[in-house]
Amino acid sequence: MATTITMPQLGETVTEGTVAQWLKKPGDSVEKYEAFVEVSTDKVNAEVPSPVTGTLREVLVKEGETVATGTPIAIIDEVGAATQSNAHGTEPTQQVADAAAAPPKPSNGSTAHVPAAAAPAPARPAELDIAGLEAALRVASPAVRKLAREHRIDIRALQGSGANGRVTAQDVLTAAQMGPAAAVGQAIAVGTNFGATGAPAKPPTHAAPASGGTSTYGEPIPGTTIPLNQARRIIAQRMVESKHTAPHAWSMVEVDVTNLWKWRQREKDKFDHETGMKLTMLPFFIRAVVESLGVFPLMNARFTDEGIYVNKDVNIGIAIGLATNLVVPVVKHADQLSIKGLAVASAQLIDKARRNKLGVDDLAGGTFTVNNNGSNGSIASAPIINGGQAGIVTMEAMVKRPVVTADDAIAIRSIMNVCLSLDHRVVDGYVASGFLADLKRRLEAMGPTGIL
Repeated sequence: MATTITMPQLGETVTEGTVAQWLKKPGDSVEKYEAFVEVSTDKVNAEVPSPVTGTLREVLVKEGETVATGTPIAIIDEVGAATQSNAHGTEPTQQVADAAAAPPKPSNGSTAHVPAAAAPAPARPAELDIAGLEAALRVASPAVRKLAREHRIDIRALQGSGANGRVTAQDVLTAAQMGPAAAVGQAIAVGTNFGATGAPAKPPTHAAPASGGTSTYGEPIPGTTIPLNQARRIIAQRMVESKHTAPHAWSMVEVDVTNLWKWRQREKDKFDHETGMKLTMLPFFIRAVVESLGVFPLMNARFTDEGIYVNKDVNIGIAIGLATNLVVPVVKHADQLSIKGLAVASAQLIDKARRNKLGVDDLAGGTFTVNNNGSNGSIASAPIINGGQAGIVTMEAMVKRPVVTADDAIAIRSIMNVCLSLDHRVVDGYVASGFLADLKRRLEAMGPTGIL
């Protein structure tokens, strides 16, 4: 029995998907739940598992081609369907088709009328488990997965040495050097490896690529070209769209976060003990942002052809830079959460992002974005607006500086720049500067006597 695989809908708002890479080719066998194609959307990348065991008969969509959700992308001939049909007293599907197509033998040399063959039953669409797709999100970059396939390494069996168990290119190369046993998985210990002749197999050598070759995002090599993976293509497309569509404007304020820092220092050990998570400055910043958005709702809006739509919900996206990707998971209904609630929610999303475990829902619905650019030491930045939003605000590095206080004294204070990029179609400088001033006031008012 033939099973038609359609482009899955990886999220309620996703209407199309791109075939990033076929992991199987026509004629290859595929096991049930085995990934056979890599699909990319503007929200997430995922490897699609087969709903049946069988043979990939036909690929209907080429790599790099984008089609609407529900569009047939492949046909798999299910194994066992013929045997099951015989058990019920019927012929296998292919045998029935062959019998229907075979013309009857003419008698006495006369020409017989050959009836048209009955059309074969259409392949039935397969229902894919979306939860299973989210579970199949990669634990390694596309470049590393490609490297693993080239060396016939089962990446699922590797123990990653990267952050949070992420599999790196070096992990794959190390496994490849261990010989053929590594090709079927590293679940068992490997001793001396033997080739087909019975002699110990020599580990493969990996020469440095020549000038003009290729390298990976994780290991860029001077003089080489890094192939664009689907995630990078989407990021590039979205960035260009945002800059060409939304006229960006920029503003910055200096914020004295001395008292806020003291508050965080006072609460961090208790928070760590209660939740097992680190308390950073981010949830305090998000809380101040959502309060300011309540005063300036145009900053929580988006431009449409019909007009400026002011969002009812306040869903804060957190820009997270990864080794080979940029993701913006969303804290839903952030205005309804306490600082402690925001701390837990943001920490969970950041952890999922670093482990490559973000689901489609984690990335959908953002209305405004914050970026903790200061974690890398930046003191000023001009971020690109996330498409469909009115602005993005950054918290920069905290720097101790001599400051003239209100009573004209000089004191050492902790200063943090806050930068805002805005869509000038939605808001003007008056609203933007008012928003920043309100945000500055709220951050400076936070102090050691506050409650999480």
